[in-house]
Amino acid sequence: MATTGEESVERPLVESGVLERRQYQAELAREAASGHTLVCLPTGLGKTTVSLLVTAERLHEVGGTALLLAPTKPLVTQHAEFYREALTIPNEEIVVFTGEVAPDDREALFERARVVVATPQVIENDLIGGRIDLGSTTHLTFDECHRASGEYAYNYIAERYHADSEAPLVTGMSASPGGDEEAIRSVCENLGLASVAVMTAEDADVAEYTHRTDVEWEHVTLPDEIIAIRDALVAVIEDRLEALKELGVTRATSADISQRDLNRIRGELQELIDNDQSEGYEGMSIHAEVMKLRRAVTLAETQSVESLRRYFERQRNAARSSGASKAAQRFVSEARVRDAMDHAEGFDDLHPKFRRARILLAQTLGIEDGERVIVFTESRDTAETLTEFLGEHFSTRKFVGQGDKEGSDGMTQNEQQEILDEFRAGEFEVLVSTSVAEEGLDVPEVDLVLFYEPVPTAIRSIQRKGRTGRQTEGRVMVLLAEDTRDEAYFWKSRHEESRMEEELGTLKSAAGAIESDLAQSDLDSFDNGATSASAATDAEGPGATAGDGGQSGLAAFATPDEVAAEDGAGESAGVDDPDQADEAGVVATAAADAEDDTEIVIDQRELDSSIARDLSTREGAKTRLETLAVGDYVLSDRVVVERKSVADFLDTLTGGDRSVFEQVGDASRHYARPVVVIEGEDLYGERNVHPNAIRGALASLAVDFGASVLRTTDEADTADLLAVIAGREQEIDDREVSVHGEKGAKTLTEQQEYVVSAIADIGPVTARALLAAFGSVEGVMIANEDDLREVSGVGEVTAERIREVVGSDYEA
Repeated sequence: MATTGEESVERPLVESGVLERRQYQAELAREAASGHTLVCLPTGLGKTTVSLLVTAERLHEVGGTALLLAPTKPLVTQHAEFYREALTIPNEEIVVFTGEVAPDDREALFERARVVVATPQVIENDLIGGRIDLGSTTHLTFDECHRASGEYAYNYIAERYHADSEAPLVTGMSASPGGDEEAIRSVCENLGLASVAVMTAEDADVAEYTHRTDVEWEHVTLPDEIIAIRDALVAVIEDRLEALKELGVTRATSADISQRDLNRIRGELQELIDNDQSEGYEGMSIHAEVMKLRRAVTLAETQSVESLRRYFERQRNAARSSGASKAAQRFVSEARVRDAMDHAEGFDDLHPKFRRARILLAQTLGIEDGERVIVFTESRDTAETLTEFLGEHFSTRKFVGQGDKEGSDGMTQNEQQEILDEFRAGEFEVLVSTSVAEEGLDVPEVDLVLFYEPVPTAIRSIQRKGRTGRQTEGRVMVLLAEDTRDEAYFWKSRHEESRMEEELGTLKSAAGAIESDLAQSDLDSFDNGATSASAATDAEGPGATAGDGGQSGLAAFATPDEVAAEDGAGESAGVDDPDQADEAGVVATAAADAEDDTEIVIDQRELDSSIARDLSTREGAKTRLETLAVGDYVLSDRVVVERKSVADFLDTLTGGDRSVFEQVGDASRHYARPVVVIEGEDLYGERNVHPNAIRGALASLAVDFGASVLRTTDEADTADLLAVIAGREQEIDDREVSVHGEKGAKTLTEQQEYVVSAIADIGPVTARALLAAFGSVEGVMIANEDDLREVSGVGEVTAERIREVVGSDYEA
């Protein structure tokens, strides 16, 4: 914000007198406006301003719509407020897209907006569902772009944008794009960025806007009571590691075994399972128990006894539930673990870090006359306990994510924004936050950032430290419990952060080399139609065409587009001017594209897989999202598909869950051609299920329900199959897509089973056994524990849990 006496930015579409003119921001904006660019700038120095300047220039010169993506809802709200303040565009034309805005409303808003600020998941869903079109989007900004890895939505959106936009320009922004040059290159490749623009705190233009941030660490010593709890748990870990050693998957039996070694052990156990060796299943259960024990040790050492108590309670509840794992049951029944639980219940303190945090805050806010402090912790439980503890001495609020966790409610977007506004206005002194506040939120400068525990990754550490040292000198302090995992995490974070600072400092000089590498890398996946062309090649496979000299009869099964492609290839060989032939083909097909698109309706719950994203990127395919009452995919007025992984399908046989048969029954009542796709390999070997039981289930689906049962190897194979079926239905048979059907009403017997199965999550198999034994739902409800234990499948834990649920007083 420009103040009196400062030179402000004067540009088209930028509000006069609002933005302070900073040379480094102008240089970065100029470079970002010239091409797809990764902008790296330390936290707090105005990356968003750079993006805004590029957006303003782009909208003024090219027109269209600008899209800004940010990973969290509070960050989206903050960016939108900044854009409305700093741009001359009417407020109603700068819109916010989050999951709280109805899909139909988003479709209408996107069409008339000039700037859209959104979370990536919403845009991804709208693209898959065909609700928005990026054709006229002329500037796309990815905030906190270091997230662009794996299956994160940024990658899919970038692919669609480069393919769909008529005039694309991408800007990626981050204070910490990655821990090494390869990570930075990966971000650029995933987002289609060709240039790298870097400014560091050492640059002359930047240095005057930064202040020193000291990093200090405070050691605390664990009391004997916590050490006793830890040692009891460590002894159990070492016993379990001995058991794994006997299985031949490890030599290490020390409780300080690294996570990398544990991952390796898990890999070896999975190989045993894949080879159908019982030792693999036994070892995997032990491995799961070791992970639970290690988590308990970490909570005791580094968090608080209260966090440990909450964790124990969650494990007890899990062990009592239907389908509880053997690992969970062993964990809570092990005598030494129960002893540790008893010690934790009797310990009347929390952790020495709590007292040390209170002293540091008193020094900062009292003796040193400070105004604000942020305390960061990894744990929701610890955040809540710290807020209560510090609130006895300072005005304190918590800031956590939106998701509800067991025993802990999340915060709504409005609640998060209110907390930040109040903190910025000085209405309270201490903000206790989980990692949700790390990335980019405009938290005001603070006098102290206190890490309750070290941050194990360089990116998160830099993001957190950026909250201090923006306008004035600030302090960063880290609490470490001696001789615990804290120390290992701390030194790892220090090493990675130091390496990142060095690399960010040298990235400026290395930018040319990285850009050269990017220019030579294969970024053709962002070209229009590249993905669909590849997918079509995979789908056709060997022998799929008439012109390859083999299996010519298979051409009869091709869709019209495939046949036309083959015919066109043959004809073009005789054309004197290939360019003329290509142009004619484009003109001939362009007008028909909109009408000839194959439509696939996808259930919202299928977004967890990659299938919807895959289908939505294919040329000639149009996807639509709905909450389907029947099926997962609707391919025509008569074809509905129910998709099951091999594991899900086998669960119906081993767990007594009949949902697949109910689902296929609903499908067969409402569609003439129900299809069941079983996805995955080794149907007969993945579980210890007799092959005839599997064959019987397959036969039931085909004979009793009239469903076609098809197999695919993975999600990509399933997407190919769905595309082929939809193409044949709509292009060859000229059928329309029609969604219909409701889930069938449950019979009285099914409703009784449903009610009883919900008690303590005991499941349908045990529910049927109980109803058979007691004759009615009422009979089950009034049965005592001794009678319940007489029923097959009901043990002591289940009987106790049933009586607890049925007989306990209701507390609202």
